[in-house]
Amino acid sequence: MRFQGKNVLITGAASGIGRATAILFAEEGARVTIGDMNGAGLEETATMMITAPQIKTYDAADFDSCRALVAAAATDGLDVLCNISGMMKWGPTLEFSEDDFARILAVNTTSTFAMCKAALPHLIKSKGNIVNTASTAALQGIAYTVAYAASKHGVAAITKSLAIEFAAKGVRINAICPGHVNTPMGNAAPPEGDVDWSLVMRNVPKLENGMCEPRDIAEMFAFLASDQARKVTGALFTVDGGQLAG
Repeated sequence: MRFQGKNVLITGAASGIGRATAILFAEEGARVTIGDMNGAGLEETATMMITAPQIKTYDAADFDSCRALVAAAATDGLDVLCNISGMMKWGPTLEFSEDDFARILAVNTTSTFAMCKAALPHLIKSKGNIVNTASTAALQGIAYTVAYAASKHGVAAITKSLAIEFAAKGVRINAICPGHVNTPMGNAAPPEGDVDWSLVMRNVPKLENGMCEPRDIAEMFAFLASDQARKVTGALFTVDGGQLAG
């Protein structure tokens, strides 16, 4: 019960990693607020949680909506923010639109900044922490994934920069870098066009049955948000079945 009595905000909770993280934090005693665009998915997540969460729909690309979500979650204080909302679209660069590039940056990167900025005054009071979602794409270049990789490199930079700025105020800020996870986003249909699959497949997991399940990532969220990680800040934790091992 590492989060007994703690107030926790989890975005992207309508499915996948966000759903698994919401379920786990509730199991460990947290009072959880869950946010996502998908209201029906949030309601479904709530039925899987041991205690009823506060449910708030929001649009990660609308920064007023991001601020409103944080305000609702922090009515009685805020101890942990888990930024999990995100989107992925990939394909041959010469066929990739600038509009798609800009939207991916807005949803994955700028919204992470907006959520952190809104949450930090509350987290300074509670000596709380933030766990962001980066990616293995934050740690190296990946073919056909320029926009997504750029967005997640940005999340890594936000994480490290804020960790330095707010360490003396008692706020820890870390990020997780998942590899291939068994989620709707992770299993989306591949793009059409000229794709050299040998470039794509060099980043497959190395462990036997190496693809991660959402719970595998949720457990890292819980560790980093807990007092067990009290000396950890500005860190990027890879959970990828060995994708980046070599």
